[in-house]
Amino acid sequence: MFFALSKIFWFLVNPGNLLLLLFCLGTGLLWTRWRQLGRWLVSAATTTGLILAIFPFGSWLFGTLEDRFPPLVELPPRVDGIVVAGGVVDPGMTADRGQISIGGAVERLFETATLANRYPQAKLVFSGGSGSLLEQDKKEAAVVAPVLRQLGIDPGRVIFESQSRNTAENATYSYRAAQPKEGETWILITSAFHMPRTVGTFRKAGWQVTPYPVDYYTRRNAATPLLFNFSLGMGSLGSAIHEYLGLLFYWTNGKTDELFPGPRR
Repeated sequence: MFFALSKIFWFLVNPGNLLLLLFCLGTGLLWTRWRQLGRWLVSAATTTGLILAIFPFGSWLFGTLEDRFPPLVELPPRVDGIVVAGGVVDPGMTADRGQISIGGAVERLFETATLANRYPQAKLVFSGGSGSLLEQDKKEAAVVAPVLRQLGIDPGRVIFESQSRNTAENATYSYRAAQPKEGETWILITSAFHMPRTVGTFRKAGWQVTPYPVDYYTRRNAATPLLFNFSLGMGSLGSAIHEYLGLLFYWTNGKTDELFPGPRR
């Protein structure tokens, strides 16, 4: 139920959808006796779009998420396992076109391959079912093996977790599949902006992992210039808001114990 409701809720509150709704409502009112209200709504939507095109609010919000966990510069001498969160291969497009369709976050697999070679005895877990509300039959874990093989990873070495639909289930089902033992060192690989929520769910599942953030979108020390790019501004803002809402709802629903999980000293 949580999975379906989260998808529906995000569709309703997605900033892009809200802005389009504001335009449509305002335009419709222009042809009625409430045209004054329509002018205000269209003007508000236009002004909001202009602001989002110029000011990189999404990048600022993303930077906070990405900087929450620092890069893992010094690797542990011993690693018992590596778990990588899915979100790399589009299983629906792969099935439709008959060839592997790579989306974003492919750095997750690149770094997995690097660590897999460095720690040849480590267990490998790929956690990725389907995050689609309508295509639950198309699982990412079922189609990612050729990509792993191209990167030099023997798929026979990998535990493929294919039941998870969201981040909380990534943690729960991966824990069941891997059965980590107390005292083992496990590295968790996912996108930097997604690491706080992912770590929170793994901790909730009873799994103390070592975060290995990858797939950065923002520069840490560079000044973010003002732009005029509406699609970029809207896209980055929507993605950032989606992640912050995820953090809030996971915390309020008990899927994490912290509102904004961070490193533990």
